[in-house]
Amino acid sequence: MNKLIRATAFAADKHRNQRRKDADASPYINHPVALADVLANEGNVDDETVLIAAILHDTVEDTDTSMEELLVQFGQQVADIVAEVTDDKTLPKAERKRLQVEHAPHISRGAKLVKLADKICNLRDIAACPPANWSVERKREYFAWAKAVVDGLRGVHPVLEAVFEKAYEAEPSA
Repeated sequence: MNKLIRATAFAADKHRNQRRKDADASPYINHPVALADVLANEGNVDDETVLIAAILHDTVEDTDTSMEELLVQFGQQVADIVAEVTDDKTLPKAERKRLQVEHAPHISRGAKLVKLADKICNLRDIAACPPANWSVERKREYFAWAKAVVDGLRGVHPVLEAVFEKAYEAEPSA
């Protein structure tokens, strides 16, 4: 558990000045903590490496954290999972989204679990407290894209896949 607490403190520090895009501008750290919560308490995932990777999943993509830093601080397995779920921000957004769908079936089990929890949390957030400027159409597009990603993860964790389906049922309507 000590490593998980260290990872949470690390992520909290790295994301300390970031806010979510919802109307309340929620602290960003709520998102990775929610992923770990979904994995541990809804999916009964107790793999420490996966839980740590969930906490750290956006640090390389959204902060000044390097893969080398994660490797030194948290080891090869955690760094590998984070690398698998990290988008290349030098690519256009549409290309990053396409690549997530394309790569989903081919990533490791740990990365699939983190990716699945990420999509669950994102759908819940969009349904409950969406980004302030998102239209219903944009929300629907996100839901459809998230489902396409998750379809490539099928078979990794039936319980969490059912949790995703329940979140997906909350697709925004007019």
